Order: sequence, then structure tokens, then C-alpha cells
Amino acid sequence: MINHTSRHNLDVKAPPRTNSRDGFLSSEVTNKHVIAEESDDGFWRDLEGKALHVSASDLERHAYCPLSWSLAREGKTGRGEAITAGRQKHAEIHSKVKSFKEKQNELKKALIIWSWWFTIVIIFISDAIIFTNISDSRTPLDIARYLTILALIWLGLGLFAIYLPWRKWLGISSSYSDDFDEISNLNTEVISPTFEPFGFIGGWGQGGRVEAGLLMGATIFGLHAIGLTWASDKQQAGFILVTVAMVWTLLASWQLQRALLADSALEIARIDAGVENDMDVAYSDDEATAGLLIDEQTGLRGRPDQIVIVEGEFIPVEQKTGKIPEKPHKSHKMQLLAYLHLVESTTNRKPPYGVLRYGSENLHTIDWDDESKHILFSAVKEVQRLMTEGGAERNHNRKGKCQSCSRRYACDSSLV
Repeated sequence: MINHTSRHNLDVKAPPRTNSRDGFLSSEVTNKHVIAEESDDGFWRDLEGKALHVSASDLERHAYCPLSWSLAREGKTGRGEAITAGRQKHAEIHSKVKSFKEKQNELKKALIIWSWWFTIVIIFISDAIIFTNISDSRTPLDIARYLTILALIWLGLGLFAIYLPWRKWLGISSSYSDDFDEISNLNTEVISPTFEPFGFIGGWGQGGRVEAGLLMGATIFGLHAIGLTWASDKQQAGFILVTVAMVWTLLASWQLQRALLADSALEIARIDAGVENDMDVAYSDDEATAGLLIDEQTGLRGRPDQIVIVEGEFIPVEQKTGKIPEKPHKSHKMQLLAYLHLVESTTNRKPPYGVLRYGSENLHTIDWDDESKHILFSAVKEVQRLMTEGGAERNHNRKGKCQSCSRRYACDSSLV
């Protein structure tokens, strides 16, 4: 059950998950102040007018404790068993999501092939009925010659379409929407469509739906021509076509069995990955190959754990490992707000909410509205100011927070 959680009071209470997956490795930079100035819109930009880079993980660390964030910029990496265990857990989550996508694509391919083969069965049976009832002076061998010519023409067109980039010449783009392409291009390893992958232009050995249709037509015409070549009259031609239809029926039944097995495997993978029935996964972060979401206007960047599609909307999901809290940590909320803005700026579509996920069942939605955006931008501007002017300090007096901090070993202001 998803609990709707308020966006208010985004003060700091929780230890951050420490990693480098947001494309801005805090441990690779020093704490030297950058040369920048505050722009009219409140964001800090360098001498070239570019907004200072702030990652979603930076915002999480800063929300937890500005001093912990500053130590990370100095190169003080987080230490502790929880960090190692968290990274391993996230790798497992990505592996399960990837397995879900692979099983999903296997099912799609199996169903497409089955539908094609079943279509061939229907065509052969229909032709058998037509052949036994038409009155025409042409023999089956004459028709077989015409079908052979058609098969060769369709085969030639199919090969031509596969090996020459005719879509590019005609200015035809992929049938997928630009918004979906933007998100899915971030990690094509995870989501790989059955036909026409993202960025598909065709040619040079790469084909799509048109090419598949041409080759399928060539196959049907060729099979008809072969069958009719053996027939001495129309009745025999009808018998041959029915026989071929029966053979293809057996093949279609075998392919249907494969599709049913693929559907069963997909259901197991879906449950294992924690994906709901009405969800699809467009993106999953593996900390290695997943692309980076970037907003040049604010300097914000990051990689959400997943981006799922619910009722046509892109919803960022942030997975948190370790102990499950009674309510979402507020530093985690700040990180999720960053991902919500990045999804909106990348797709030009405003997501209604994002999801914080603790464990497999503890889900919380965080609304994305004007107030949440104001909270996020204020935090980004503050981090950029500290990057320029310095002065980060511990902002709490809680020993428990210091005890949980993964950079306590390098902090001279620790309370414990």
C-alpha cells in the first residue's frame, strides 16, 4: 500500500546513502572554492555562465548534514558495513529489474512470432478454400510462377530496406515518442524493444517492422509457390495448402507453448523485482552504464534508481536499503525531489509524484508541486553558495545523527 506523505518540513534526519551514481563524484573533488557568482534567478554560475553542478546525492548529504557534504567534497569517502551492503543490495535490485525486462522482451518476441505463424495458418486455409472453388483456366503451376516472382520481389525489397537507411533519406524518425526516447536512451541495456530500438534509423543490416513485414510476405508467397508447384490440379493444390496449414499449426502450437512459459517466467521475475502489474520500467541505474539526467539551467543532475511508467506517466523511484524507518527520511525526500525535477526537465512532462521505497513493501509517494519545487531550488542554491563561499557547518546537536554518519571518522565537530 502506498502512503501519501507530505512534502513539508524537509529538514534533515537520516543518514545518506553514499555512492557515486549521480555523476558527480564528491570524493573526486576537493573543497576548494569555485569561482562563481549568483545570477538573477538565484542559481550560482561560473565565469562561462554555466550553473554549478549539484547532484541529487549532494542534496541528500547536505540535507543530512552540511558538514558531512563538505567532507565528501574534500575526498572523505563514507565508511561502514552499511555502505557496502547498500551497494550490493542496489546491484541485486538492478539485476532483478534487468531480468524482468529481459523476460518481458522474451514474451513479446514469442507472442509476435506466434501471431505471425498463426496468421500464416489462416492464410493457407483461406487460400485452400479459394483454390478449390474458383473457375479459372490457369493451372496451379502458372499461379506458382507468379507467386515465385512476387516472393523474389518482396525478398529484394526486404533486403534493400534492411541494408540501406531509407528512413534517414526520407526523414522518417522512430515511431516512439521523443519523451520516451529521452528516458529510455539513458540505459538501452535495460529496456530493449523487440523491434526498432530507441534511436533506430534502419539500414546497414538493421531492420524494423516494415522489413519484417516484407520478409514475412516473401515467405508466404514462396511457400505458396512451392506447394502449388507439386499440384496437378486445383483440388490437389487445395489439399497441399491444407496440409501445409496443418504443419504450420503444429509450429504455431509449439510457439504458443513457448509464449506461455515465457509469461510464467515473466510473472516470477515481476514479483521478484517488486514491479506492480500496472507498471513498466523505462530506466534502471546500475552505477556503471546508466545515463545521467541533466538540467543545465539549474546545474542539477542525477540517476534515479528506477523510472517506471504508470498510466503513461514517468515516475522516479528511489530504493533505500537497510533499516526501514517509521516514515521517510527527509534527506531522502530531498533526493527524490531532485529526481522529480530531472524527469520533468528531461521529458517536458510533469510527474505527479515520486516514490520512496524502503524494502519490498514500504512505499511512500512524494507529491511534486510548486511548493516542492521551491524547496528543492532553495536547497540547490544553498549548496552552490557553499561551493563558492564555503562555510559549511554542522546544523544539529543530535548524537545519534553523528553516530550514524559514515564520515564521522574525519569530522572534528562530531558529537560522539
